Amino acid sequence: MKPIRRVWVTRAEPGATRTADRLTALGFAPVVSPLLAIRPIPQAAPDLDGVTALAFTSRNGVAAFSALTGERRLPVFTVGDATAEAALAAGFSSVRSAAGALGDLASLLAAEASGPVLAPGALEPSGDLPALLAGRVEIRALPVYRAVETGAAAPAAFDAVLIHSPRGGRAVAALGRFAGQVAVAISEAAAAPLTATPGLAIRIAAHPDEAALFEALGKPAPRV
Repeated sequence: MKPIRRVWVTRAEPGATRTADRLTALGFAPVVSPLLAIRPIPQAAPDLDGVTALAFTSRNGVAAFSALTGERRLPVFTVGDATAEAALAAGFSSVRSAAGALGDLASLLAAEASGPVLAPGALEPSGDLPALLAGRVEIRALPVYRAVETGAAAPAAFDAVLIHSPRGGRAVAALGRFAGQVAVAISEAAAAPLTATPGLAIRIAAHPDEAALFEALGKPAPRV
C-alpha cells in the first residue's frame, strides 16, 4: 500500500482550515484546495411559531441559522458532536448529540422530540430527515445555506483526498481520472459518487466523523 503524506482537503471553509490543522498535528502535509464554498441564503428571521426544537446536521447550518435570529432558548438536537460543539459555541444551552449519522439523529428525535422540529440546513441536503421521521415527528426543513462549486482543479501532487460529503464526492468525481491516489470518505453516501472513478482507490471511515476519517488514512508517510 502506497504511504500517504500529502492529503488534499476539498471541503469548504472554514472547515477546511480546521481539518488541515488536525492533519498537520498528525504528521500529514495538507493541501487545502476546496471544491465547495458555503453561501448563506438571505432571508428574513425564521418563523418559529409552534416550533419545539431545532435539528442541525452540520456546523454550517448552525452558523447560517444563528445569523438569522437571536433565538437560543429552543432545545437543539444535532447529528454529531462537532455540530453540537458549534451549537454550544453559538449560545444554545440545551444541546443533544446523536453522535452518528442522519439515521441516528432521526432515532434521537423520535425518542425525545415532542412537537414540530425546525431543521435549518442545506438547500440540497445529503439526506432526507423529514422522510425518515414521517408519521412520527413533524420536521420543518428550512434551507439556510447552499454549497456552490469553486471550480478548483485537483492539486498537482497529492496522495489522498478527503471526502466529507456526497456533494464533495460528486465534485471530485467530476474531475475525471486519477493516478493511483486514495479517496477517504466519511460515509458510504460520500463515497458513492466515486465508485466508477478511474485510478482512485476508496476507503470509508468506520464511523461518520472526522476522527474515524483520520483513522482510515492510517499513519503518515515519513518526511523525505
